[in-house]
Amino acid sequence: MHDHAPAGIRGAGSRRLLTISLALTGAVMVVQIVGSALSGSLALLADAAHMFTDAAALVIALIASIVAARPADDRSTFGYQRAEVLGALVNGIILLVLAAWIAVEAVLRLLAPSGTEVAGGLMLVVAIVGLVANAASMWLLSSAQRHSINVRGAYLEVLGDLLGSAAVIVAAIVIVLAGWVQADAVVSLVIAAMIVPRAISLLREVASVLSEGVPKGMQVAQIRAHILEAPGVVDVHDVHVWQLTRGAPVFMAHVVVDDGHFDGGGAQALLTRLQGCLADHFDVEHSTFQLEHVGHVDHDAHA
Repeated sequence: MHDHAPAGIRGAGSRRLLTISLALTGAVMVVQIVGSALSGSLALLADAAHMFTDAAALVIALIASIVAARPADDRSTFGYQRAEVLGALVNGIILLVLAAWIAVEAVLRLLAPSGTEVAGGLMLVVAIVGLVANAASMWLLSSAQRHSINVRGAYLEVLGDLLGSAAVIVAAIVIVLAGWVQADAVVSLVIAAMIVPRAISLLREVASVLSEGVPKGMQVAQIRAHILEAPGVVDVHDVHVWQLTRGAPVFMAHVVVDDGHFDGGGAQALLTRLQGCLADHFDVEHSTFQLEHVGHVDHDAHA
């Protein structure tokens, strides 16, 4: 006895937003690469590398989103929504590798400062262009990222780009006003430091989903208490809560019901009530209940 989640959890809207963000990211990446070559700025090059990684991550997100939209079949009965999680896993790993590369390059420049020349004015103009483009991408993805772990990965990367562009602007102003070119390398280290926590946070969420942990913010004891309040429910056991991806929780439980509720359609009414409870109070669209008579011997190995 179960209720299936509605189709289209990962719709075309997210793919359209990801495509627009990809176009913006790719355009700014090219501008930053050219600007870095002309100005000699390591911070711009680091931000361009971050943009390149974001572009690759957005491509992964698009592919994962398309795969996740495929309907369930006999081989993948829950559908392909986990493709989003795998895409987010790749994003997190790329972010960590990028942070290490930026840090090494920045330290090398700090250790060998002689001969370093940075055109602060050009650096400032390019950084402002990046800031505006990243702000536009964040605005586009802000709504969809609340419901998709994969879009959230892309959103976090764009957020890091926006903060990175702001830091580059500060460094450019310092170089223009004070002539301290080492601000460029210092900001590169700041960009690397901003990347690491985001990557770890994303990978931690991926690990929680893949290990089938209880979704963040969902209390099993509270769900059990709601079920026990339903008329005729005697006990609840073998409760399992996990998620296919962000925004797609799944619930399963064995519910012991007094014998009187199995007569005259009472079981069906109770099942409808329980599924409505999960959907209305806990946003669980896919719930499975096994209704059992009092005294039923459960042969499930999990207590």
